[in-house]
Formats: sequence, structure tokens, C-alpha cells
Amino acid sequence: MKFHRDTVFRLSPLALALALPGPALAHGDDATDLDKVVVTATRTATTADAALAAVEVIDRAQIDASSARSLPELLRGRAGITLVNQGGLGKLSTLFLRGTESDHTLFLIDGVRVGSPASGLTMLQDLPLAQIERIEIVRGPRSSLYGADAIGGVIQIFTRRGEAEGVRGRGRIAAGSHGLREASAGVDLRGKRGGVGVDVAHQETDGINACRGFYDPATWAGAGCFIVPGTHLDRDGYRNSSASLRADFAASDAWQFDARATRAEGHNDYDGDYVDNSDIVQQTVGGSVRWTPARDVQLKLTVGRNSDDSDNRLGSAFSNRFATTRDSASLQADLTVAQGQLLSAGFDWLRDRATIVDPWSPFAAARGNRAVFAQYQGDFGAHDLQLSLRTDRNDQFGAHATGGIAWGLDIAGGWRVTASHGTAFKAPSFNELYYPGYSNPLLRPEASRSSELSLQRSGEGWQVQANAYDTRIDDLIAWDANSGQPGNVEQARIRGLELTASATLGEWDLRGQLGWLDARNASAGFGHDKRLARRPTRSARLDLDREFGNWGFGLSAIGEAARWDDVGNSLRVGGYGTLDGRLSWRFAPGWTLQANVVNLLDKRYETSAWYVQPGREYALSLRWQPE
Repeated sequence: MKFHRDTVFRLSPLALALALPGPALAHGDDATDLDKVVVTATRTATTADAALAAVEVIDRAQIDASSARSLPELLRGRAGITLVNQGGLGKLSTLFLRGTESDHTLFLIDGVRVGSPASGLTMLQDLPLAQIERIEIVRGPRSSLYGADAIGGVIQIFTRRGEAEGVRGRGRIAAGSHGLREASAGVDLRGKRGGVGVDVAHQETDGINACRGFYDPATWAGAGCFIVPGTHLDRDGYRNSSASLRADFAASDAWQFDARATRAEGHNDYDGDYVDNSDIVQQTVGGSVRWTPARDVQLKLTVGRNSDDSDNRLGSAFSNRFATTRDSASLQADLTVAQGQLLSAGFDWLRDRATIVDPWSPFAAARGNRAVFAQYQGDFGAHDLQLSLRTDRNDQFGAHATGGIAWGLDIAGGWRVTASHGTAFKAPSFNELYYPGYSNPLLRPEASRSSELSLQRSGEGWQVQANAYDTRIDDLIAWDANSGQPGNVEQARIRGLELTASATLGEWDLRGQLGWLDARNASAGFGHDKRLARRPTRSARLDLDREFGNWGFGLSAIGEAARWDDVGNSLRVGGYGTLDGRLSWRFAPGWTLQANVVNLLDKRYETSAWYVQPGREYALSLRWQPE
């Protein structure tokens, strides 16, 4: 965890001070590229290769070069990540990080906590790629820094921001298979002390017939969407319009101010006999004030609100509405107590509210959470140490203490070994507790303990890393088909291994990721040793890119083994492998024409039982972004 007092000044003082939440850290004494600096792993700035955690960064250049049209597509197949999608672009997508549950990953947007307190999920499919500048993925428990939900890890999204002085614009249009239409544009105006900016985007697709479920009226048996034969055979379309606003200002070297707002509105069609379309709104508003009275002292206040609304209908008839808000505030102090010794401490406040308007089962709920935390980071030559401790007091479930310890050692030959252990917890969602007919008010919070051992080595233009981890979750919340409600599984055990590598070989850039996962019910009695649902035992991703002058070429291969779609391990979803391709041409300064093909081999597969994935799809885009 090597850091240097002067690094912040080598990385553009204004841009770094406004973007990152703590004193800048770097590996060694050399100047560091801003794209390699991460903040999510420690709530302070450090470099990705020096973090005592498994970290992956996806920057805007990678997003532009990829074949992805959505955030779930961009994350699919990456180390530790399993994506389950219900029918293509815009459809419900749930993420399982290191085999933990789909609501065990904490999501942040520009430091603001996001997600629905009702479902416990973050609607990934509704967060537009056009508004994202970079993504930081931290695998492993982080409750000792962030509190509830971070059992599997934390994913933080940073929205677009211009950094160069002057007026800079950008734009993109695209069209493709299944009626895909996309358009986005943005502009930034920056001076020496700050700037303002705006981005707007629209995405729309006619979609596919997403669900192949069936219903037998003779036996009342059904599966998938419980679709009456001969109905709901239409395409399930999707549209999303979004905008983001930002402003930042450095009143002096000691005071910096930052404000951001992002809003996405969309409409989603899907298959169902009770609800078949929704209007959604996702909005995040936040701001921060940073005071740096001395070189070794920094204080930062961050406030934000995330709103998640869904109006659901059957045809044009109103069915129900889910409206939730998540208000948060954080005060953090960072103090460099000695050379190579950083102490952080702070207070977090959270207030969740949910209102469900339903003719048959309405309810409303609210609860708050207050927490204090502290973290120590020390550099002792070849040794690095991180200690963290946090206490959360939840209005409903009382106090929960979590902690973490991580140690790193630089050994001969450029090798680095790290070991860590951390605890985490997760409170039940409002739907799990209160939704009439499908809830269990007696649910207990989930608690976990995780251990990890990592080995990595970096060289000129290449890096390899292996991470082995073991996670045990007590009172895991899972759906009980026998009782028709969620229940606590006594214990689950998750063991896994991740191998990642990247290299530049001549003109070729290669990135590979392999994962092995064994996620099982470790409780005694019924269900013992059954695999946890929707977790494939093996996964892999390989990205290959090359530039030929003004031309660029790339391939992405993604594969996952079979998995079970239910806790009883009776419904099997087969494994699959896909290949995506891309070709780009910079035909004029600032102008790029790009052709993408997704699922080049036209593989027919599912990631969730009964919900089909699209076959081969094409897209053509034109991007303008002056350098």
C-alpha cells in the first residue's frame, strides 16, 4: 500500500481532489496514471496494484472499445461476477459476486449508496453506459468500511466528467439488430478552478420474445412466466432516456465543492399474466464538501439521495407501484500520522423508505442506520497492513460490529502475497419482511466471515494474479418453495479461485479471467450440500484487442458452466459459450466508426430458466470525441 505525500500534485490537483475521497496514495515514488488510482477498496486513494484487495477498473476507453450495450453486458464474465438476465437488453439483471446473493453487493454512484430498499437490488439494466466514466470493482467483504450489503464486495460507478480546460463536447449515434437505436451527447466547460457539464442519452430496442414459459390449464401447472399458450408472443421492448449534470469548484487549495445528479427514465415490456410492462425512474443526487487545512489532514462531508420508482401495469391497467428512497450522509476524516501511516475515521448515516401502492397488498416501511468506523493503513517497507473496524446501529435489528484485517508482503522476483479476513452483514429487505403473502417478518440478518489469500506478480506490460477465498454465511436468506416465503438457511459455504492475467504482446492486448466456484448449502438436514442457485461452477472470459494504425480489432469470448436455477437442484440451466467481435476505424481526427457483433456464433442459451437470450446481433455506431 505504498503512498507518497506529493503524488496528488502529480495527478492534476483539482481533478484528483474533486474525484477522490481521501489523501492520494500511490505505489512507490513514481508518478502514477489517474486511471490506476482506486478509492473504493479503502475509502481513500491508492493504486490498484497496491490495494490489499482484488480490484478491477474499467475505464471509459474500455467501455467505448467494447461490444457492450448495457452495464450488465459490460460486467458479464469478469472475475468473480455471474450475471443472470431475463431476456436481453433492458430486462431484469441480477449480479452474484463471488457466489454471494444478488443483494450482497453494495453499489455506489459517485460515492452515493444506491439500490432499492424494497427488493434489495440495484437495477443494473437501467443504469446507462453513456453516463459512466469508470467503474471500480472490489471483490471481498467491505462491511467494515461501508456497512450492510457489502458481503460479496462493492462496485462503484463514476459518472462522466471532463478534465481538460476549455469547452469539450462529444456525441454518439448507433443502430442495430432488433430495432436498436442509441444517441448520446455531452459537453463540459472547465476553467482553472472548476467546471460544469451535462450529458444526455437515449436507448431503445424492440427486443425479443423474452420468455418461453408455459401454463397447462388442465393441471394448473406452469413454469417461467406462467404464460397461457398462444399469448404474450410479441417482442418485449425497452427504452431509456437519461441525463446527468455536474459542477465542481475549488474555492481555494483548502476548499473544494462538488455536486452531481443523474436521472434515467424508461419503459420496459415483458411477459406475464399479472404484470407485463413498467415505467421506471432511477435518480441519484449528491454532493460533497472537502476541507484540507493542512497537508496531512483532510475532512470530507458527502450527502446524497437515490430514488427508485417502478409503475407496473397489465396492458394499460394499473397493477402496483414501488417507490423507494435512500438518503445517506457521510463525514470522514483522514490523518497522516507519520510517513507511510494513514488513519481514517468517520460517521455514516442512512435512511431507507419504501411505499408500495397495491390494490391487494399495500405497505410502507422505513428504517435508519447510524455507524462509526475507523481504518488504519500502514507501510512498513516490504510489508503493508490494513485494519478496519465498524459498528452499525440499525433501527430494526440493533447493533452489528464488523471488522477487517489485510496484510501484504513484497517478496523476491517481483512477487506479492496478500492475506485478509473480514466480516460482514446484511439486513433483510422490506419485501422479504413485509410483502403480503410472500414475506417472513421473522427473518434474521445475514452474517458472514471471509478469508482470502492472493499471489500476484507484475512486469513490464504484464500482470498475473491468483485469489483463493472461503466465505461462510450464517442465516442466509433464500426462497423456501415449501412454505412459499423466504427463510433463513442455517449456513452456506462458498469457496472459490480466481485467476486473472493481462499482457501486451507486441501490438496485441490480452486480458484473461478464469473462475472456479463451489457454493453450497452447509446446513444440516434437508438441502444439505445442495449447490446455491444460479452459481456456475466454472467461468471464463478472454479479451483480445489490437490496433492497426487507424483501425482497431477485438474479440471477447465468454463461457460459463451449467448451474441450478432452484435451491432444490432440480431445474438445470445448461452452460454456454459466446464470442463477440468489434472493428473500429478512426477515419478523421476525433471521429470513429465502429461495428460490433454480439454472440457471433448465434449460440442459443439461457442464464435464467425459461428466459431466452438473443441470438446473433449487429450494431453500427459513429462516435465523435475530440482529443
